[in-house]
Amino acid sequence: MAKKDASPINSSISAEITLTLIKRIEAGEKEFFVSDTAVTGFAIRVRPTGAMTYLVIYRFGSGRDAPVRRYTIGSTKKVTPDEARRIAKGVVAEVVQGKDPAKEKSADRASPTFDTVKDEYLLSIDAKKKSSTYKLYAHWLSLAAETLGHKKAKDVGNGDVEKLHVSLKDRSTTANRVLSTVSSMYTWAMDTKAIPKMENPAAGIAKYPEDSRERYLTSEELARLGDAIREAETDGIPWDPDPEKKAKHAPKAENRRIKIDASVAAALRLFILTGARRGEILKLKWSNVDLQRGLLFLDDSKTRKKTIILNGPAQLILTDLPRLGPYVIPGEPKVGADGKIEHRPRSDLKRPWHHVRRRAGLDASDDNPNVRVRIHDLRHTHASVGVEANLSLQIIGKLLGHTQAKTTERYAHLADDPKRHASDLIGSKIVDAMGDRPRRENVHPLRPGKS
Repeated sequence: MAKKDASPINSSISAEITLTLIKRIEAGEKEFFVSDTAVTGFAIRVRPTGAMTYLVIYRFGSGRDAPVRRYTIGSTKKVTPDEARRIAKGVVAEVVQGKDPAKEKSADRASPTFDTVKDEYLLSIDAKKKSSTYKLYAHWLSLAAETLGHKKAKDVGNGDVEKLHVSLKDRSTTANRVLSTVSSMYTWAMDTKAIPKMENPAAGIAKYPEDSRERYLTSEELARLGDAIREAETDGIPWDPDPEKKAKHAPKAENRRIKIDASVAAALRLFILTGARRGEILKLKWSNVDLQRGLLFLDDSKTRKKTIILNGPAQLILTDLPRLGPYVIPGEPKVGADGKIEHRPRSDLKRPWHHVRRRAGLDASDDNPNVRVRIHDLRHTHASVGVEANLSLQIIGKLLGHTQAKTTERYAHLADDPKRHASDLIGSKIVDAMGDRPRRENVHPLRPGKS
């Protein structure tokens, strides 16, 4: 019986690649290859360092000028010969079908991760959107990146995004914003060719229901709010000490009053009278106010530059308001290290609005948790008054600075409804025929000029 060859291998040969053969391979001074005799192109690359790697060597195309490709399978320390040979057969089969697996693998390796696409997308958002929009997008995408960040962007599937959405179910509104932002990011990535065309992984995922809370103040509520603002800026709103907190020197009842200054009162009134957003009023500078023409020129509103028309009452408020610095609603000034005073706008109205709202009976209660009025609801109220006055949605949208008609359509249900008048007319004729006219206060009033 012939004795098997056990001599070391340190140069290029052709043989069946087995574990026994691999143990005989030794590094040489130069790189060499051990080719498999069973699968064409399957080989082991042996480097001078001793590192050995399975690979498939093939020509992409036909003829001698066709480029030589090398498809790396893996280290001989991590992959067995049989497993490597199975992969090699698959690679050879793809080559026969006209594919170029080495190039495809290289492209896959260079394909950006979700994190990389996210960062590039946010650079675009930062350049083209407002800073506040950028911060929101960055926050929502950071939540997505916690689970998807290291995946190849092209490999993120519908199931991955669905799991992400479900993981945020306790914050349903945030979950929906994350879903929309991921969808926008993928649309941008495909449009800019950052990733190849693919099905958007956020497409088709059902969002959580959201209550579009639209709160409008009634005439009676507006009257209470007006009374509360006037009381707060004059005598002050009375308050009672918390019975659970013991205070050694509680002020006397007649001295327990919370007052707001003229600028805070002006801000609250301007929200209702102009329909402006909170930031538009709080960041407003006197240099942006043109009282002669009755206009506010905003440099940086939510919809970029914007002009707000001042009605007579709003003009009067601004005319009477003292000018205590560059900002219409000033905050506490800051003294810099050089001794110069830095004027700043008021950052928020949470505390004064809380007291005014509670005094006006517009805060939440155990009996009616939905009665709470937000500052943004004053903007909604401004729009609702316009709709009920039969102003067109297009005009109201322009007054509010809406860039899309769809945004203004939320107020459409407040408009004059022909069905309401038809029902009133029929009901009126019926009760007249029955001789049972109901009391006036129980009937929906018909508007002047309507029948």
